[in-house]
Amino acid sequence: MTELYRNPLATPADLAGFRMEGDGATSFPQGRLRLESLRPPSDGQAANLVLWCPEEFPADVRIEWDFWPMREPGLAIMFFHARGRNGEDLFDPGLAARTGPYDQYHHGDIDAYHVSYFRRMWASERSLHTCNLRKSHGFHLVAQGPDPLPAVLDAEGPYAMRLEVKAGTITFAVNDLVSFRWQDDGSVGGSALAGGKIGFRQMAPLIGEYANLRVYRH
Repeated sequence: MTELYRNPLATPADLAGFRMEGDGATSFPQGRLRLESLRPPSDGQAANLVLWCPEEFPADVRIEWDFWPMREPGLAIMFFHARGRNGEDLFDPGLAARTGPYDQYHHGDIDAYHVSYFRRMWASERSLHTCNLRKSHGFHLVAQGPDPLPAVLDAEGPYAMRLEVKAGTITFAVNDLVSFRWQDDGSVGGSALAGGKIGFRQMAPLIGEYANLRVYRH
């Protein structure tokens, strides 16, 4: 594999070009990116946020990052292969503004895959931990697997997250433990998505920390 991108996410300078959607705050109290909402959970979807990496990536990639859950409840997602529905760059000014509410991302004017890997917002999610893969436009739940991450009380990060896309097959693993593997044959939500941007999403009041973002080409 060829390394395409490496970012320690250790200082404010490492976020040059990144774009925040929603009322979020970034800080680096432990030398890694801490991400949190500035709004209370009572604001509902308006309290949620997405932080986009500015780089454009190809279809066949391995994306790796380190994750620490710091406060729950909440939910963490990685968006990938995100771009406009007509192939536009995700930041194209012709696309509708996005400000954090989830429907802007799964039923707006962008396409993306998204894996939710720390689903602890609702009692049903906390009682049985799963990782979900969705394909949008359309909010199609296409794969699901176990989430091995502990609750914040018992978490001792970093947890090594790995997301691979190769010839339409998407594989997600935590600390080398595979949660799910799914082949996009185009039968759900149209043709397999072929590259684009990646972004971290959080559902308030989750606080998460991130470091060592790496992207490789298969």
